[in-house]
Amino acid sequence: MTRPPLQNPQFAYERTSVRSLASAFGTIGPSGVSNQSVTYLVGAGCAVIVVIAFAMLVVVPAVSSYRRPLQRIAAMFLSLYVLAAFVGVGVLLGLLIIVEWPRLF
Repeated sequence: MTRPPLQNPQFAYERTSVRSLASAFGTIGPSGVSNQSVTYLVGAGCAVIVVIAFAMLVVVPAVSSYRRPLQRIAAMFLSLYVLAAFVGVGVLLGLLIIVEWPRLF
């Protein structure tokens, strides 16, 4: 006993091969975005998150601690000094990982 062909495209996968089965469900096909573009996009997103977190966790409390404009500017400048220290530590740790990676693994 054979089944009649289905007219509804929703059930079209029953009469297709396994290879076209994926396309029937609308899986992601080839992309026009390169791996390098994805890497830059992820890096930019991480940088935005870090800047927002730094502003909320360091700059806002430092600036709101003072009333006078000159003191607020000084607090902001010292916050940038803290940011530069964090970046420096991150760069040094990154270089240490790059240099020591072959020896450890």
